[in-house]
Amino acid sequence: MQHILLVEDDAELAQWTADYLISKGFTVSVCDHGDEAANAILESQPDAVILDGMLPGLDGLDVCKAVRHQYKGPILMLTARDEEIDEILGLEVGADDYLVKPVKPRILLARIKAALRRQHPNSIAQSDEECVSVGGLIITLSSRSVLLNEQEINVSTNEFDLLWLLAKQAGQVVERQYLVNELRGFEYDGFDRSIDLRISRLRKKLGDDSNEPFKIKTVWGRGYLMTKDAW
Repeated sequence: MQHILLVEDDAELAQWTADYLISKGFTVSVCDHGDEAANAILESQPDAVILDGMLPGLDGLDVCKAVRHQYKGPILMLTARDEEIDEILGLEVGADDYLVKPVKPRILLARIKAALRRQHPNSIAQSDEECVSVGGLIITLSSRSVLLNEQEINVSTNEFDLLWLLAKQAGQVVERQYLVNELRGFEYDGFDRSIDLRISRLRKKLGDDSNEPFKIKTVWGRGYLMTKDAW
């Protein structure tokens, strides 16, 4: 049974969410204080974390930032904050997904399952391939490592997942709808900008020109294309 750590200070909501997830076959632990959440995540290393944005002590953003480099599982932020800047901040500090309360239980379950699938190679690769090379860029699935001209590039979990999908289809346009569906678990609504944010971070880390990108190109109205001859 997969273990989910739920960090939520609303006791009634925490109980309801835990009961629902337990009924779906998960093991659930609950933490209600931000100051305790970071230690709980690092000590228990759950399969996934559902993290409230507003907590007593440390808030959710601080907790996410504190554990991100030592915890490799998915972090889903579930918060009442519905401003775009809050979602951007959540993704920038390492959250894998961002949901705004109230969220329908089936949507929450679908997002959790999508995040967990992305932690397993077969759900991302859809094949037995373990390594993709594009010029001097080498991406290894088993170790989730990225090398560019023999230099290791430090990327987050969600950045790796996006890079893997682009590299496997290098030379082809990868549709935005496909990326949103694969990486976020829902249909593209025309407003979600999380993929754009990940692309921007990848370009910076991979030495692409943010003003005139030539390694990962934007194909307006469609998606993104990783060029084969720029690496």
